[in-house]
Amino acid sequence: GLKCDAEGDLIDQNAPPPPRTDALQDDWTPYESRIAFETADFLFSRNQTSAKQIDTLLDLWAASLIKHDDAPPFTDHRDLYNTIDATPLGNVPWETFSMSYTGAKPLHDIPPWMDATYDVWFRDPRLLLHDMLGNPDFNGEMEYVPYRDYTAGDKRCFKNLFSGDWAWRQADIIAQNEANDGSTFVPLIIGSDKTTVSVATGHTEYHPLYMSIGNIFNNTRRAHRNGVVLVGFLAIPKTTKEHAGDTDYRNFRRQMFHCSLAKIFDAIKPYMDTPDVARFPDGHFRRVIYGLGPYIADYPEQVLLSGVVQGWCPKCLADRRDLDSDEPCLRRCEKHRELLVEELEYGKLWEEYGIVGDLVPFTNDYPRADIHDLISPDILHQIIKGTFKDHLVDWVESYLKITHGTSYATQIMDDIDNKIAAVASFSGLRRFPEGRGFKQWTGDDSKALMKVYLPAIRGHVPDDVVRTFSAFLDFCYIVRRDTLTEDNLLQLQDALDRFHRYREIFKTTGITLSFSLPRQHSLNHYLFLIRQFGAPNGLCSSITESKHIKAVKEPWRRSSQFKALGQMLLTNQRLDKLAAARVDFQARGMLKGSSDLADQPGFLNINEPEHRSIEGEAGETVDGPAVEAHVDLAATPRCRCDVRTLSEELELPNFPQLIQEFIHDQAHAADPDPPVFDPLSAPLFLGKVAVFNSAAASFYAPSDLSGVGGMRREYIRALPCWRGGAPQYDCVFVNMDTDTDIMNGLAIARVLCFFSFSHRTSFFQCAVVRWFSHVLDARDPDTGMYVVAPATLEDDTPDISIIHIDCIFRAAHLIPLYGSNFLPRAVTSHDSYDVFRSYFVNKYADHHTFEIA
Repeated sequence: GLKCDAEGDLIDQNAPPPPRTDALQDDWTPYESRIAFETADFLFSRNQTSAKQIDTLLDLWAASLIKHDDAPPFTDHRDLYNTIDATPLGNVPWETFSMSYTGAKPLHDIPPWMDATYDVWFRDPRLLLHDMLGNPDFNGEMEYVPYRDYTAGDKRCFKNLFSGDWAWRQADIIAQNEANDGSTFVPLIIGSDKTTVSVATGHTEYHPLYMSIGNIFNNTRRAHRNGVVLVGFLAIPKTTKEHAGDTDYRNFRRQMFHCSLAKIFDAIKPYMDTPDVARFPDGHFRRVIYGLGPYIADYPEQVLLSGVVQGWCPKCLADRRDLDSDEPCLRRCEKHRELLVEELEYGKLWEEYGIVGDLVPFTNDYPRADIHDLISPDILHQIIKGTFKDHLVDWVESYLKITHGTSYATQIMDDIDNKIAAVASFSGLRRFPEGRGFKQWTGDDSKALMKVYLPAIRGHVPDDVVRTFSAFLDFCYIVRRDTLTEDNLLQLQDALDRFHRYREIFKTTGITLSFSLPRQHSLNHYLFLIRQFGAPNGLCSSITESKHIKAVKEPWRRSSQFKALGQMLLTNQRLDKLAAARVDFQARGMLKGSSDLADQPGFLNINEPEHRSIEGEAGETVDGPAVEAHVDLAATPRCRCDVRTLSEELELPNFPQLIQEFIHDQAHAADPDPPVFDPLSAPLFLGKVAVFNSAAASFYAPSDLSGVGGMRREYIRALPCWRGGAPQYDCVFVNMDTDTDIMNGLAIARVLCFFSFSHRTSFFQCAVVRWFSHVLDARDPDTGMYVVAPATLEDDTPDISIIHIDCIFRAAHLIPLYGSNFLPRAVTSHDSYDVFRSYFVNKYADHHTFEIA
């Protein structure tokens, strides 16, 4: 996109950007000072303090300042709210329009839904787009032109939306109009989802509608740094059970949904052919051509959006009765749909093509838009919730009942739960102390269970069931990668082929009569959709569901819950104003460093990043650019002691000799032919050491929950008592600098202690580790995971040594080979690494582990 001025006239491409504001660097308007802004942001946005509690806090604050003849920045909650409302940034007001049924009505007993009026609330999407495009927080994290990326081996790469074929084709079409030369294509990513906290008022249910732009990087969108915004609340008519199955009512719900979308995005329609002008994160103006982009939705809304019948595929013409057919099938398109609607009767459209003949998709009103093309892949509902939880896990339970009878099957399922509960803890891994017996499954439950389920069922189900899960999990973890190459797509197709081959056991054993399941069928489209839209993890409905927490669930809880919608709209507007103000103050350099109060000891740093994994307590994202992986010891040691004392604590009589050998190895690390270690001549160290409970490993893991630079941090623990309970000694991957193909040259070890010491002029940070050795020279053929066992020396004593922490790559997770015998209930997660003979290296612990193990 070429740079221009605010009127759209091209300028010198090397010219500096015009200033964003005339405000001075110390102008906090409408806030009195940084303290006032930080207070408002903390109380309203981050802490979500109630009005009553705000008043109490401000009263206490005021009382403490009386002796200083001073006052807090706000008198009460009304003063604070009024100040936020006066913030000029992020001020996109809510608007509304009404819709009602205009068709034929019966003479008597008119259903209430026919007479009702439905209000749709929305914000001008063009203004929201201008706010997103101009957000300086996205500088360096936005793409201006579609591109094709290749590896060093000249193989295609797919990552962000602009790396796919769809954006490339759209740009080609736009470029056919010479008036669009130099314009930047900005595709809208839209998402809507019926959720458990939809706002219901009277005869109407409201579903949130979200929007993002395809120009920002996938990891930026996933990080929710204002890269996804709430556009509106779609009104969904409700009725009594008596009329719920009425054809007119169902058609009205469908068409009202589409008419609402068409009306909401009508403001940007003129700028899909004629350029708009918008400021971008780098401060420059550019001409913009908008377009409807991928639509994020789960299967029920995909059906509603595409105008197909429930049970049919919204992407292709496969017959709903034979979705698992191996025969290739034509993709749906709007032109073909219109032709069929024109030529065929309504009943034939419904039965033979799965088309709702009287529905007009909202995309028909917009250029370059075909709803069948725009429906995006949905990892959360199609793969994680759909195929894994709703199909495979349920099928295992059905298999056990059919094979063993309900009573014994219940015992087996209890044992599976017991084995899941006995899995060792791991950074970011959710605990299952009672197994997998959830009252209500969530996406996070399914994601967490996927990591530990496979070893728990092995021994209780046939090998082909294990292979089915292994192939499916491989597919799931490959498709979640941040970047996919042509080689990855071949691996993805291989995993899908294996999954289709091995899942037949569920048919031959009578668990299911058919695999004609829309969500499982959708897996067939992923390779094509990756080529179209890039990596699917940037378009998953988990993004909109996470936004839903901030935009709907939390505002709902903060409301009086009586006529809550208006209160929720106001809360969202205030949150947007605070977020926009923070970005503006940050861009002007006004939030650098800490405030005067923050310099005082014990003051809460309210600018501290809050990025914590929702899947576990010990993982966190790291803001900033990608850097080389590294491990750091905890800031404060647990204790300081001499070598002999630590030797006794670790019950390692040869610990002093291990330090001797470590110092010898470090001294000769650069020697191509180092001398043999001789304990009689090697330097002896018996001084003080500092012992640490943990270390933090930071590494590049963009496929997992991470900062915008793709960095993630996890904690590795080695301590005799964790939270007043049992000891915890985690396992790690260790770089061995070998040429072996097994696990990329990484070894597995268990950390028994972290410590540091100084010797002569050198300072060493170390770990005492017990080594594991590989049981097999290749992966286990059924699970696809490596198998290791605690290594021993020739005298059958544990193989223990000291290594520098620079050798540690990151934490590793091991799951026992349980076998077919029932696990005693006395075995817990704290015993997991102590009582079993061999272990799987759990490659499904997270996506980064899957890539290295």
